[in-house]
Amino acid sequence: MPFKLVMLPPQLSKTRGWPERLSAELHGISVVVPDNMELAEEAIHDADAVCGRFLPPELLRKAKRLRWLQAPFAGAPPGYYYPELIAHPLVVTNMRDTFSDHIGTHIMSMVLAFARGLHRYIRHQLQREWRPLPQGEGIIHLPDATALIVGVGGVGCETARLANAFGMRVIGVDVRRKQCPPGMAELHRPDKLDDLLPEADFVLMTAPHTPATEGMFDRARFRRMKRSAFYINTGRGNTTRLDDLVAALVAGNIAGAGLDVFAQGSRAHDSQVRLDDDDPLWTMPGVIITPHVASSGPYMYDRMFEVLLDNCRRFTAGKALRNVVDKENWF
Repeated sequence: MPFKLVMLPPQLSKTRGWPERLSAELHGISVVVPDNMELAEEAIHDADAVCGRFLPPELLRKAKRLRWLQAPFAGAPPGYYYPELIAHPLVVTNMRDTFSDHIGTHIMSMVLAFARGLHRYIRHQLQREWRPLPQGEGIIHLPDATALIVGVGGVGCETARLANAFGMRVIGVDVRRKQCPPGMAELHRPDKLDDLLPEADFVLMTAPHTPATEGMFDRARFRRMKRSAFYINTGRGNTTRLDDLVAALVAGNIAGAGLDVFAQGSRAHDSQVRLDDDDPLWTMPGVIITPHVASSGPYMYDRMFEVLLDNCRRFTAGKALRNVVDKENWF
């Protein structure tokens, strides 16, 4: 079945070749790539599908036969799922599971850094100080440690496998998954999170930003963690109240934090919001910051294209699409 796909601006340099590749792979597809939103308004009028970082309400209202929106990321930024989009009959799909291995490795790099005290030694190195810690101090023996994974999707499953390979006891909470993935000893519903926090040496936040997870890690939850525990967030920044995290670190409620994502506030549709220059987290002991790069790695855009291509084939054949999103719950 022929159909029209509009790829909304802005286009990334690594996706600019996708229209030609889609046209070469599929017969009957018409791929339109407008240069700006004004041209997109014209193109979307008779579009069957769109792929884009954000579909504004005014653009959605101009679409007369739109049935499918492919989001070019796994977890949507704030504002992506607005009421009109949720109510619209179109199906939304995303790019989940295309970089679970990259993020899992990033998480474990932070776990290993904290377990071996590298967050301390890097600070000493920058100050040209030779300060070996006393034997055994600041070391977490991973076979004696528990990792609590909050959100056991593709990233959580890969992280469980890797953590288990280092001998860690891995437990998790998830709203959808029913059975433990390989490497996980226990899986619980989210209402058990507060009971599990005191058990964890590492709390690994991989859940998406949804109405249910917004601000879920606050001062009360940090107080439930071990004072020797570390909090690592590679999911979405809005799941964590940064002011509460700072307060918990200052008070010694937790030992440290590894952060790759940060609260985005009103900057909707921007998935790479950085900390303000004067944010205290930059210089706090026990904090490792990376600039939203946990998903970076080889093959990512090839994998994303394969999801888009597969969904185009499914759409043409009238089959169920891959990675369908529950729009009301944003994931």
